[in-house]
Amino acid sequence: MKPIGAIQFSQIHTLEQLADGNTAVHSLHPAVKLLSTLVYIGAVVSFGRYDLGGLLPMLMYPFLFMALSETPYRLLLKRFLIALPFAVFAGVSNVFLDRTPVLSLGGIAVSGGALSFLVLLLKTYLTVMAVLLLVSTTTLASLSALLSRIRVPVVFLMQLSMTYRYLSVLLEEAGAMMTAYALRRRSGKGILLRNMGSFVGQLLLRSFQRAERVYCAMKLRGFSGAVVYTKPQKFRLRDGVALCAVCGGALLLRLFPVSEWFGQIVI
Repeated sequence: MKPIGAIQFSQIHTLEQLADGNTAVHSLHPAVKLLSTLVYIGAVVSFGRYDLGGLLPMLMYPFLFMALSETPYRLLLKRFLIALPFAVFAGVSNVFLDRTPVLSLGGIAVSGGALSFLVLLLKTYLTVMAVLLLVSTTTLASLSALLSRIRVPVVFLMQLSMTYRYLSVLLEEAGAMMTAYALRRRSGKGILLRNMGSFVGQLLLRSFQRAERVYCAMKLRGFSGAVVYTKPQKFRLRDGVALCAVCGGALLLRLFPVSEWFGQIVI
């Protein structure tokens, strides 16, 4: 019998596994990648609601980093699609409320609402991909150690670490329940709506039981609530060069009309 379920849990390459890579991007200091991501996101968000041309050059960041870090684009795209509906629902109303033409493409008038909707989708794509690239090239342990050194509260770090670690456990429990459900149903795919309530309730109970076993195992191994991190990574010259290059490039694309200059050169 073939494996049951829409998700093959044994074949999932998690972002944490990608973070253990051995590329030039992976070897950069965590502070470089964190600061670069924050500066890039700030630059992307600061663009105007109609500035589609200014945003397009910002696409260089995710594609360049994916190439240098050897991160599979398809995997990140699937993660991005989870956030896409929220952006669509947030901006689709602009298409109907703002119908004033703001530009013409090939003789076709484009309304301000449609243009702002495209800008919102592109901003969502760029910011989500930047965060996914940060997580897929930096281990959680190194990020937590960095946040600890800049005096982020330990309670927040503990919640972040435990939530991130427990996601895989929750997926395993859900996968086992989906397999058991499919074997008992024998026909059709997915979960029937009338069974969804009991399925979610059972998943919650199994999660509580699994969390209790995980906590007991941690206590037996000496866990006392204190967070212990590995030796911090040294900040090297190439880390400073990379930080200046990424942040400087993001600010350059934000402050100067690079797309207009490029269009004038091509024309």
